[in-house]
Amino acid sequence: MGAGDAHHHLSTVVSASKNLARYYAHSIQPTLFGQTSLMRCWGRIGRRGQEKVHRFFDEQQPVSLFFEIARQKRSRGYKPVGNCGDLAILAAPQPGVQ
Repeated sequence: MGAGDAHHHLSTVVSASKNLARYYAHSIQPTLFGQTSLMRCWGRIGRRGQEKVHRFFDEQQPVSLFFEIARQKRSRGYKPVGNCGDLAILAAPQPGVQ
């Protein structure tokens, strides 16, 4: 991955009737040791969530996984809302959802 080839994605699913307010963020980032990592963060909006890091030696595997995860989340009702640099949306609970 060259400079400027960054992949970042933030999506949410909110349903007041189901008391559902979740986020999912993932991004591809270089490591200090020349590898490429796929960072995944998820949880309830307004709460501290979980995260997982996958490390790869090549650059194609994390890109493929990145787009596969985005496709899976869309199929489960998640809507894209910005990039991983826009995490302010996760700071406060959504109105109508407890």
